[in-house]
Amino acid sequence: MAALKTISRRSTLSAGILAYREGARGLEVLLVHPGGPFWRKKDNGAWSIPKGEIDAADGPEQVARREFAEELGPNASIDPLQPLGEIRQRGGKRVIAFAGEGHFDPAALISNTFDIEWPPRSGRRQSFPEVDRAEWFDIEFARTKLLSGQVELLDRLLAIAVETAGK
Repeated sequence: MAALKTISRRSTLSAGILAYREGARGLEVLLVHPGGPFWRKKDNGAWSIPKGEIDAADGPEQVARREFAEELGPNASIDPLQPLGEIRQRGGKRVIAFAGEGHFDPAALISNTFDIEWPPRSGRRQSFPEVDRAEWFDIEFARTKLLSGQVELLDRLLAIAVETAGK
């Protein structure tokens, strides 16, 4: 008889969107900075695409769209999505990513929040935004800001852009 696999409390599979636009500096991508005390003083290598955990009820594209709206707010819009495939982050989390032309003013950021005990073991719960900043970056600068495991998504986006331009 096969052993039952235990499911960890944290999902190891997420879905997200790499939004892009043609800006003054050429192709730009929208990245988000995670909120909360752990990320407060981290910058280079800390930014991410808007993403969230996939549960059994929803498909990857549905999750990616939901998380995009939850992390950025109702003013964020995204055009039709193209699959970028799956990547694996350093901690083992897998991310199924999509790309789409985005329309968002970072000044309009309205992120959902989460509660944690802070400071640790203090007995006090505090609420923090899931995303505390969003910003458009040109591709090369985005490489320095993005989590190392997600940098490959930039190359995949560039490959799609080159392919599309050649048609």
